[in-house]
Amino acid sequence: MDAAFTAEQDEIRRTLREILGKRCGPDEVKAAVRTAAGYDRELWQQLSCQLGLPGIAVAEEYGGVGCTPADLALACEETGRALLPSPLLATAVLCAPLIAALGTAAQRSALLPPLASGGLTAALAVPGPALATALALTGEDCAGQWSGGGRAGGVQARADAAGDGWRLYGEAAQVLDGHSASLLLVAAHTGGFARSRTLLFLVREGAPGLVRSRQSVLDETRPQARIQLRDVPAELLGESGSEGGGRGEGEEGGGVPGGGVPGALAATGRTASAVLAAEAVGAAGQALARTVEYVRGREQFGRAIGSFQAVKHRLADLYVQVQAARSAAYYAAWDPDQGGLALAQALEALRLTAGEAIQLHGGIGFTWEHDAHLYFKRAASDELLFGPVHRLRAHAADRAGLFAPAPAPVPAPAAATPTAPASSAAAPAAPPPAQEKVAV
Repeated sequence: MDAAFTAEQDEIRRTLREILGKRCGPDEVKAAVRTAAGYDRELWQQLSCQLGLPGIAVAEEYGGVGCTPADLALACEETGRALLPSPLLATAVLCAPLIAALGTAAQRSALLPPLASGGLTAALAVPGPALATALALTGEDCAGQWSGGGRAGGVQARADAAGDGWRLYGEAAQVLDGHSASLLLVAAHTGGFARSRTLLFLVREGAPGLVRSRQSVLDETRPQARIQLRDVPAELLGESGSEGGGRGEGEEGGGVPGGGVPGALAATGRTASAVLAAEAVGAAGQALARTVEYVRGREQFGRAIGSFQAVKHRLADLYVQVQAARSAAYYAAWDPDQGGLALAQALEALRLTAGEAIQLHGGIGFTWEHDAHLYFKRAASDELLFGPVHRLRAHAADRAGLFAPAPAPVPAPAAATPTAPASSAAAPAAPPPAQEKVAV
């Protein structure tokens, strides 16, 4: 395995860091999140047109760059450094892979090119606070019960009487970029109790009966919305004639292990966890760098506070934590199956680094408006959305079988002892040896 970055990857990182350094400072981030869209549309178009950022992992035949998810993860490390508010995560990391895996040929041709060019943004709507479960980050639910069972809860789907479409009704909260996305991928339950299954549906903005409202959240750089569906017309993602539902044209289960929507969501979750780990590592590294810069310049008792041994030790511990998380994130970018563990370590590193950044900034660091709180809010929000850390690790341990009960030992077969034939008589016992008499 060659762990060195290619020249193209280094160029992507350098260009992204240069652009975001000029256009996405803390003040620009705070201004962008307070707009109606929740991000800087002009910057998003620049990143889409000049760098092809949303199409990095999209195949070239659909207008993408044709790189691997590892390249997307490296790019997201730079967006994490700047805490870039953008629809990149919802569009390129969550929705585009699902459309590529489950969509029909016509759906892929119609949707992937505008998604790759940044002209179309998408959001994944999962009922309730179940995004981590739906993506199989914190547990396996192949039956898709998180989407709502029976006739109540979650989002329900029913076929039109004419059989040429679907209708959705229900509600989904905590939808990333759901208030501004032009396209919604809605996970809905259908089939009642007899044929219970989870399918994905395409809902366009402006559809009759669709109500979207932006929610007040802790981390404004990850805007979320509440989606209400009141008998909304929708299009099934995948081939409608398939019994399993939601399968790509000519593919069994969309070509993903496990088949159908749950399998595609789990495969998307593995890639998403690697990308999120890289993003969290970028944020943690930048929070540490800003803290080091501050303690070098802040003086107390006539000397910089960074020269005190206690401060050095705390910063050294953070450096080791961030570097370990970065190594895990890079490995997960190469092997997405390890994304859960890498995400757990990265989120823990970001939480610890952001907390220490507030502490080491002193009294000004505890001010809610200070820039250090941007990283602290990102750490807390990501752990709520995709964690918590202990559940990520527990699920990874279950998948690896670390705590599976040991198999019971198989008893060894008894050794066979030779026996005399039944017809032969038993031999008489030999007399004990005669004892010699000794005169005393």
